[in-house]
Amino acid sequence: MDTETPMAPPVPYRSRALATEAVHAGRDDLAALGLHTPPIDLSTTYPSYDSRAEAERIDTFAATGARLEGPPVYARLDNPTTARFETALARLEGAESAVAFASGMAALTAVLLARASMGLRHVVAVRPLYGCSDHLLGAGLLGTEVTWTDPAGIADAIRPETGLVMVETPANPTLAEVDIRAIAHSCGSVPLLVDNTFATPVLQRPVEHGARIVLHSATKYLGGHGDVMGGVVACDEEFAAVLRKVRFATGGVLHPMAGFFLLRGLSTLPVRVRAASASAAELSRRLTADPRVARVHYPELGGAMVSFEVHGDPHEVISAVRLITPAVSLGSVDTLIQHPASISHRIVDEGDRHASGVGDRLLRMSVGLEDVEDLWADLHRALGAQDTGQLLSGAGESAAGLLVGGQ
Repeated sequence: MDTETPMAPPVPYRSRALATEAVHAGRDDLAALGLHTPPIDLSTTYPSYDSRAEAERIDTFAATGARLEGPPVYARLDNPTTARFETALARLEGAESAVAFASGMAALTAVLLARASMGLRHVVAVRPLYGCSDHLLGAGLLGTEVTWTDPAGIADAIRPETGLVMVETPANPTLAEVDIRAIAHSCGSVPLLVDNTFATPVLQRPVEHGARIVLHSATKYLGGHGDVMGGVVACDEEFAAVLRKVRFATGGVLHPMAGFFLLRGLSTLPVRVRAASASAAELSRRLTADPRVARVHYPELGGAMVSFEVHGDPHEVISAVRLITPAVSLGSVDTLIQHPASISHRIVDEGDRHASGVGDRLLRMSVGLEDVEDLWADLHRALGAQDTGQLLSGAGESAAGLLVGGQ
């Protein structure tokens, strides 16, 4: 009697390590295509000889916001190169989907418009946030209303028309940290948006702690080389569908060349973040021991960002660096330093800025991949450029201390 040979049981799926996902996510089909490097599709439009079928596909997108099956139609609807980056970022963040935009601010704008389209225009937010995010929420440019609160007041600040709770952790520029899981619990049914730009999925994955929306200025660590601008939102597929419709309507699309650079940037993200974080931790220790520095902010989570307050004139420090680049932005392979009160947070009301810990002597430094000894030599010399009178007047103040968590 013939017996059927039993089939081997399927190999159980094992989630891959972050470093492996960073290299392979979004590229899994390349070998089957006979490719090693992801292709760049620069087309703005695509030929179709079946206009009836195209009409049905466009109707489907308008109704569902889902990615179109089959070949692309128009670059504002979707692009294969950008889609690879979205797939990879969603995998790294542990989310169902991701939707890419032309910049981080375009991504936040789309989130706010998506919630407003549901009649949910009220936002609860915790300062500090990136200065332009703060301005976008507070200025009412999109018809939103914001209630600013500390983490303990989130539950009481939520109203029936609240569409979003927003936090940034570690925060820009003080590096203050919040307990994502505790805040997600306070939100109840209201989605929690976490700006994860500073931490990246290398250091934390907010979805695992209860956040429903994760925002990145992809211009920063995801790109990682200071040569591409973009934004991305990781979330569940239901909300991603709404974001795609907003992107199509508003036109805030990511250029495919930027999508290619961002996908390439993800492949080295874990290596870059960990190397820069090690240097940042060492610099924070040295700054803490330096009598010319009043206070150091470095997150308990770690990371490549360091903020510090000087006794003297911060503008003199900015003007004296030579290896470190005095410039806005962050997350590049080279080290950048800037004065938030003058640039990134200048647009925030002075009183609100000070109340959230962004003082006039605070400097924010994004540590890159240079040798830490070279960085310290440049920083040490620049700190000596502070006004001597101001430095001496601060000598009686308390010794510099490492402020864990930026509190």
